[in-house]
Amino acid sequence: MSIAAAPIADACTRVVYHGPNDRILTARSMDWSLPMISNLWVFPRGMSRNGEAGPNSKEWTSKYGSMIVSGYDFSTVDGMNEAGLVVNMLWLVASEYPEDDGVTPKVSLSIWAQYFLDNYGSVAEAVADMNDDPFIVVTAEVPDQPGRLAKVHLSISDSSGDSAILEWLDGELVIHHGSEYRTLTNDPPYDQQLALVDYWKGVNPREVLPGTNRAPDRFVRANTYIDMVVQSDDPRIATAAAMSVVRNASVPFGITTPDSPNLSTTRWRVAADHKSKQFYVESALSPNLFWVDLEKLDFSPEADVLTLDLGVDMVKLR
Repeated sequence: MSIAAAPIADACTRVVYHGPNDRILTARSMDWSLPMISNLWVFPRGMSRNGEAGPNSKEWTSKYGSMIVSGYDFSTVDGMNEAGLVVNMLWLVASEYPEDDGVTPKVSLSIWAQYFLDNYGSVAEAVADMNDDPFIVVTAEVPDQPGRLAKVHLSISDSSGDSAILEWLDGELVIHHGSEYRTLTNDPPYDQQLALVDYWKGVNPREVLPGTNRAPDRFVRANTYIDMVVQSDDPRIATAAAMSVVRNASVPFGITTPDSPNLSTTRWRVAADHKSKQFYVESALSPNLFWVDLEKLDFSPEADVLTLDLGVDMVKLR
């Protein structure tokens, strides 16, 4: 798997479902303006890694095995590790990454999400380490889009229901950490997204909710519906509930909006069950949803790196 510039989605939605008896699921839609290759990869623990950002790149050895969804087979955009930690990358135009000071270790944006899967079993552990052992993230051009830099924020969630949103704003890392940070879309930066929650608190959601595909509207709908859907410990019902929320926040296939370049069609959706270690995948081009049981995967250091070729827009799903 090549690690280079991260081709992340133009517009996406992510939610965390808090069901009874610790039934936690993280679900997201992947929206992108062009057809994209998104294959599944399985990485064993014990892999030697580096930040792939040139001189002074950070180096580490993976403590956890993981299964990820790739972006063009260049980057990790989603995934879950064997401890139940989940990562999701979403586009954020407001992102501004720090200048290279020649001293602080660097990590390419394409492997930023993978770093967390490799090293941490919980959100709290990851956030604490980011404060104690900081590094800077380096971006690059989006593949097939010369001159356009990849700009994203990252969400991480775990089996306890804890969550964190990481954003690079004005060259500084901003972290929102807490189980209440369950919903994420794209622009504006997350503190402004949270302000939408207060604005809509006094509105009866059974009477009116914003209905467009714009990121703020998708945020309000997803943040409302994730608490209104059925709450169940049954993995089948819980998955259906979480996926129904991201389907509601998805962008109909084939929509193009030249005056809104950051609004793009939904290509696929995924959901990760932190409790049962099931990872669900659904393509917009297929009527079927399939899943992988991570507890049946071999993550030992001796295991091979595996890939499942799903084709462009996961078209090989039937």
